[in-house]
Amino acid sequence: MTKETAMIEQLLQAKSITFLTGAGVSTPSGIPDYRSLHGIYQGLDQPEYLLSATCLKREPEKFYSFIKQLYHPDALPNVIHQTIHELEKTHNVWVVSQNIDGLHDRAGSTQVVNFHGSLYHVYCQSCGKEVPYADYLASDRHLCGGRLRPAIVLYEEGFTPQTIKEAVRAVEAADIVVIVGTTFQVHPFCDLIEYKQKNAQVFVVNQTPIHLRGQKEQLIGNAVDFFQALYQKLKEAQP
Repeated sequence: MTKETAMIEQLLQAKSITFLTGAGVSTPSGIPDYRSLHGIYQGLDQPEYLLSATCLKREPEKFYSFIKQLYHPDALPNVIHQTIHELEKTHNVWVVSQNIDGLHDRAGSTQVVNFHGSLYHVYCQSCGKEVPYADYLASDRHLCGGRLRPAIVLYEEGFTPQTIKEAVRAVEAADIVVIVGTTFQVHPFCDLIEYKQKNAQVFVVNQTPIHLRGQKEQLIGNAVDFFQALYQKLKEAQP
C-alpha cells in the first residue's frame, strides 16, 4: 500500500478532520501565491509594507493600487476545495485557512475560519458601512468620503480573540489535522498545531517538506493529485 493510499484510508475512517490550508490550495484555481518565483511578491522591495497597516494609513493610494492585484473574482474552487466540502457529507470537517480569496466558502464548506479575513468583505473605515467588493475595485472612496478597505488582517494588525478561539477549537476537534499548501512558517497560524489532541495524527500534503515537532506523515508533491484520488474514493464509497 502506498503512502497516499494509506493516508486516504485513514482519512476515510476518521470522524473529525481539520484542514489548515495556505496559498498552494488556491494556485490551481489560477490565484498566484506570494513568495514563489511567480508569486505576487516577486521583484518587489519590502512587499510586506504594501500589505501593512502603516501603508494603508500613510500611503493609501499605494496600498489600494497593490491590493487590487490580489482580487481574482472569476477564480473558481478547484478539486481541493471541492473534496474538502465533499468530506462534510460523512465527516465533521473544519477548515482554517490563511487564504483571503474566499474559495473554501464558495465551494460550500460550512465550518470555515478565514484566519486572515476575506478580500470580498469590504467596509468603510469612517462610517463602518459594508459595501460590495465591486464598489471597492472601482474606487476606494466611500459615498461618505471615508476610505474603504477589505476586512483582512494586515501586517501590524492583531487577530480578534474570536478568530483565535474558533481556530483553536477547530484544531482541538480533529482526529486528523491535514496541512495543505503552506510553508507553515507564519505566526500565529503555524502555532495552531500545538492545540491538536495528543493522539491526533498530522498529515502534510505539500510541494515542499515542512518542519514540525512530533510524528507526521508527509506527502511531497502536487496536492491536486492527492485530492483527486481522495475525491474518487469518496464517490466510490457512496451508496
